[in-house]
Amino acid sequence: MNFEDLELKNELLQAVNELGYTTPTPIQTDAIPEIIGGEKDLIGLAPTGTGKTAAFGLPMIQLIDFDLKQTQGLILCPTRELCAQITGDLKKLSKFVKGAKIIAIAGGASMENQIREIKKGMQIIVATPGRLLDLINRKVVKLTGVSYVVLDEADEMLNMGFKEDLDAILGSTPDDKRVWLFSATMPDEVARITRQYMDDPVTITVGGKNKSAINIKHLNYIIHEKDRYQALKRILDFSPDIYGLIFCRTRMETQEIAEKLIKDNYDADALHGDLSQAARDHVMNRFRNRTLQILVATDVAARGLDVKEITHVINYRLPDEPQIYTHRSGRTARAGKSGTSIVITNLKEKFKVTQIEKSSGIKFTYTKVPGGYEVCEKQLYAMINRMVEVDVDYEEIAPFLPPVFETLEGLSKEELIQRFVSLEFNRFLEYYRDSKDINASLAKQREVSKGSSRGEERQRNLTPGKLKRFFMNAGIMDDLTKKSLVKSICSIAEIPSLKIGAIDIMREFSFFEVDSSVADKVLNSMKGAEIDGREINVEYAEKKSGKDRNPSKGNKFKKKR
Repeated sequence: MNFEDLELKNELLQAVNELGYTTPTPIQTDAIPEIIGGEKDLIGLAPTGTGKTAAFGLPMIQLIDFDLKQTQGLILCPTRELCAQITGDLKKLSKFVKGAKIIAIAGGASMENQIREIKKGMQIIVATPGRLLDLINRKVVKLTGVSYVVLDEADEMLNMGFKEDLDAILGSTPDDKRVWLFSATMPDEVARITRQYMDDPVTITVGGKNKSAINIKHLNYIIHEKDRYQALKRILDFSPDIYGLIFCRTRMETQEIAEKLIKDNYDADALHGDLSQAARDHVMNRFRNRTLQILVATDVAARGLDVKEITHVINYRLPDEPQIYTHRSGRTARAGKSGTSIVITNLKEKFKVTQIEKSSGIKFTYTKVPGGYEVCEKQLYAMINRMVEVDVDYEEIAPFLPPVFETLEGLSKEELIQRFVSLEFNRFLEYYRDSKDINASLAKQREVSKGSSRGEERQRNLTPGKLKRFFMNAGIMDDLTKKSLVKSICSIAEIPSLKIGAIDIMREFSFFEVDSSVADKVLNSMKGAEIDGREINVEYAEKKSGKDRNPSKGNKFKKKR
C-alpha cells in the first residue's frame, strides 16, 4: 500500500512526496482511512516512533475547513518539545494547503506573542495542557468551534499529573466533537479518559497494547551498585559508533552523569528541566545534527526528541513505572531500523525487570559487562576500520607528503602500524590494564532473588483492609521519587518500609498509604517535616480528594527560612 491508496487530497500527497515518504506505517495505514471515512472516536495504540503524528495529522488537515478563521482542531501533548515537533510536522504536511494556520502553545515561549498569533485565527492549536488552560481562563482561546481533538501520548500526560487540566480542557469543548487518542501504553488512567470522553471508539493496535517494538534488542547488565558508572563507561566503550540516549531518573543525576562523562572525554551533554529554553534547544539541535554523540536525559525532557537513527537507549536507572520503559526503548529502532535498549541493574532490581518484561511483552537477554581486553579489542578494530574506510583526497594532501615520507622512511611497515596503534590507543590500554570483572555473579543474584522482593514482602506485612491514605504537597515537579519518599517516611516517622503500601506520585502532589497501626505516628511526625531542606505538609487524604484540590495554590514545597 502507498499514500495514494489512503484517500488523501492532492495537496497532502504533494507534501508527503516532497518529504520523501513512500510507504505508510501500519498505524498510518489503519488510522488514516478510518478517521477520514468514519464518524467514530478512535484509540490508536502503537509504540513510540511508528509515525503517529502523520496518522492523526494528515486526516485532521484534510477534514478542517481552512476558510473559517476559528479553531477547529486541538492537539494536546505532554511537553513543549513534543508540541514544537508536532507543530513543525503539521506545517510541513499542510505546506500546499491554502490558508492553513497552525500554532504551538506551550510554556517557555512568550505568552504575548502566542496571544497575538491566536487572534489572527488559528484553525489548529497544538498545546501542552498547562499553558492552554491558562489561555482558556484568560478567555484568549475559545474551543467552542472545535470538531477534532487529539490526545497524543496520553499516558505520558497522565504520568506527569495533567489529569485535572485535561478534564478542564476537554470539558470546555463541544459534546459532538470527535476524539482521537494516541498512546504507546494503556494504563488505567488512560482507559478512564476513553470511557469519560469517547463514545464507542474504534481501537487500532499496532505491536500489542503496552508492547515494545519488535526490532529492538533488550539487554540487561547486572552489576553491584558501586560499579554502576564504571559499567556505563564500559558499555559505551564497547560501542565505539554509538549514537545514544542515556536515561536517568532525576535532573540532578542527569547533570551529574553528563558532567562525569564529559570529564572522561566522552562526547556527551545533559537535557533536563532545569536548563533554559535556549540551552535545551542548543543541546537538542546538536544531538539531532549528530554533532553530539551521547545525550543524557530525564524522561520528561526527552519527549518530543524525534531522531530516527538512535542506535542505543541505555537505562542508567530503571523507570518507576514499567510502561515508561516502552517509551524509552521506543526512542531507538525508528523508521524500520533496528536498535538496542539496555538496562543496568543491581542485584535487588530483579523484580522490576520482571515487571517490565510482563508489561512490555519482551524478554531481556542477560549479558556480561565487557572486560578490559574485550573493550580494547573492539576499539582497536573500530579504529582500523575507520582508517581503511576514510576518504583520501590525494590531490589535496600531495604537497604535504614528501617530508612525511622522508621522516618515516626508516620505519618498517610493522613498526609504522605499532606506532600508529600506540599513538591512538594508549589511553584505552592504560585505563583498562588492571581492570577487574564488575559483573554480579548469577549465583549471588539467585540468592538475593530467592527471598521475597521488597514489594512482595511489604505487602505481606501490611494489615489487609487497614491502610490509611495520605496526601502530600510534593510531586514530580519537586524531583520526588518513590524511593526518596519511602526513605523520608522511614527516617522521619521511624517506621520500617514494610509498613508502607501503595505510592502515587503526581505532577505537583502525591498520595501514599501506610498500615493503620502506624498512621497516627506518620501524621504527627511528618507535619512540618523537611525533605531535602524543604518543608512539606502531610494530611489524611480522606479529608479532601485530590480532585477537589488546586495543587497550584499552596501545595508546592516551601523553602525553610
